[in-house]
Amino acid sequence: MKRTKVKELLDSTAYGTEVTVKGWVRTFRNDKFIAINDGSTINNIQAVVNESFDAALLKRLTTGAAISVNGELVASQGAGQKVEIQVKELEILGDSDAEKFPLQPKKHSLEFLREIAHLRFRTNTFNAVFKIRHTLAFAVHQFFNDRGFVYMHTPIITASDAEGAGEMFRVTALDLENPPRSEDGKIDFKQDFFGKSTNLTVSGQLEGELAAMALGDIYTFGPTFRAENSNTTRHLAEFWMIEPEMAFFELKDNMQLAEDLLKYVIKHALTHCADEIEFLRTRLLEEEKQKPQDERSELDLTAKLNFCLENNFERLTYTEAIEILKNSTPNKKKKFKYLIENWGADLQSEHERYLVEKHFKKPVILTDYPKDIKSFYMRQNDDGKTVAAMDILFPGIGEIIGGSQREERLEYLERRMNEMHIPTDELYWYLDTRRFGSAPHAGFGLGFERLVLFVTGMTNIRDVIAFPRAPKTAEF
Repeated sequence: MKRTKVKELLDSTAYGTEVTVKGWVRTFRNDKFIAINDGSTINNIQAVVNESFDAALLKRLTTGAAISVNGELVASQGAGQKVEIQVKELEILGDSDAEKFPLQPKKHSLEFLREIAHLRFRTNTFNAVFKIRHTLAFAVHQFFNDRGFVYMHTPIITASDAEGAGEMFRVTALDLENPPRSEDGKIDFKQDFFGKSTNLTVSGQLEGELAAMALGDIYTFGPTFRAENSNTTRHLAEFWMIEPEMAFFELKDNMQLAEDLLKYVIKHALTHCADEIEFLRTRLLEEEKQKPQDERSELDLTAKLNFCLENNFERLTYTEAIEILKNSTPNKKKKFKYLIENWGADLQSEHERYLVEKHFKKPVILTDYPKDIKSFYMRQNDDGKTVAAMDILFPGIGEIIGGSQREERLEYLERRMNEMHIPTDELYWYLDTRRFGSAPHAGFGLGFERLVLFVTGMTNIRDVIAFPRAPKTAEF
């Protein structure tokens, strides 16, 4: 008989129908009630067996076992769900060693689950997280598709460093024990697979700009890599980036598109993942109770998401933000870890969160940063000190989007690259877009895991990607 998913049955009122469900045992209690989950929902369906079933068979119904049940869908006799299954046939598809199976029917810490990341998908928490991740990814594609954007696959292996940071993973086919060397003793990458030194990409932006200069509006959504030796809860060595690039966009257009995108995908998640978000909201509230009163969040998860939907994002310049921060109570009382003293300071998460959560009480878009703390490709403003950059700041997380109007003037771009010692000959192809039909254009980057972290309320970025890559961490 055809299998029916648990999610569909829990919404059904087709009492008396014969159904087949396949899934994994979450609990088996009183030798009668089986809680089955098949991954289609965080909720289980209850299957009820009677005393006629073989005792040896029922003894194998341990947590984690894969089973198939066939029976009649009936109105549930207990609270918590509308339906249950009166089992007529029961088959164990895969036994589970009850003594060795690490996921027992109790709450496990996220730290423990990170140690058994290959099994954490089977918990309600990670069922919810990855359902939301999927929904957000789908919403991103739908948002851009509905606006006529072209989805571009930019290279994962690249010879350029888009950020100029130098923290890249090298890609090579050379013999590491005996690499070829040039006359000066350096490794001769001309003999490597690509004939030059190559790395894993940190961004698809530069290649995305090439496409935008012909196709108009494009976006990338792919993996990026950063060889930064950081073990914080906010950093990964492999992560996914959403990077749109738009021809004929200026900074104000860029800000509006970014705000529209964030509101669209958050609303999509609230609509299509209501059960998952409610589950995570309840879980977070329980965690908050363990914290001191002054460390508890003012907003629960659903309120935080609606906070971003219901407010127009506040727009102000970096210079205005610096004045607010300099005169703020935490700065004057030296409560900030990084005190704001002078214009030109690189804002930290504590400053960004103060602006969002305490001062404006709404999401914030900061613009016009000092050029010395921003990348070479950002358009220089007329004041000679700032660039047409933008960062979107969210509650609890700080920066979630960074972007800018790109420098479309060849002479300005070349001068800035020379100042920052970025070789213009290696990026001739990028400069060609300024030589042939240059036009104003803009774009931004949204770290996908940062977005998932915000929407799920999780606190460690390694818990919102299926197979996290970080220093000394590359399982699977």
